[in-house]
Amino acid sequence: MKTLVEYLTESKHTYDYRIKIAGDVDNESIDSFKEKLKQFDVITMSGPKKTPIQKTLIDFPGIENQSVTMLDVTFNYPATEPQIVQIAQLIGIDPNRICMKSKNHDDANDKQLDLQADNKNVLTSDYPATDKDQQEAKDNYANGQQDVLKNAYKSNFTVSGGKTPKAKTLNDYPQGTKSPIGGTNKRPVPQSASR
Repeated sequence: MKTLVEYLTESKHTYDYRIKIAGDVDNESIDSFKEKLKQFDVITMSGPKKTPIQKTLIDFPGIENQSVTMLDVTFNYPATEPQIVQIAQLIGIDPNRICMKSKNHDDANDKQLDLQADNKNVLTSDYPATDKDQQEAKDNYANGQQDVLKNAYKSNFTVSGGKTPKAKTLNDYPQGTKSPIGGTNKRPVPQSASR
């Protein structure tokens, strides 16, 4: 049987984030920022990585022609983006120039963008060549030989107990010439009208 310490050790959860800062950030601000992040019990923290200058930044739609400084961090305790933004603001970093995402989410976004860049435009590309099954289906449809018609399966069954008689509908009953509302039935005068 496992001890309580073993259960707690196995259930330990870590939190991986990627923090991005748009624009140039000096080393002193990065060091102060790293020091403040220690309150979340940092397990690992990468050094700052800087991207080349880009015309448009996906994570910062209002900022153009800037580089992005990224930090990959793993915490023992969860953090929220407003907490990280507040820490950056206390150091002197513009709160509109910082964002934090889950590392897995950001990696998935990067992978999706790479796939989109590699793919050619589907709307303007030609259809692929037809294979054998597609050509056979096309020929059968053109000749009126759909698979349903060629199928040996038929819907004519004999049910034990004989055939069920056809159900009667209102159209099968004799129709009268007298209105069900008119004739001897008279509508009473509403009480509000008699006053």
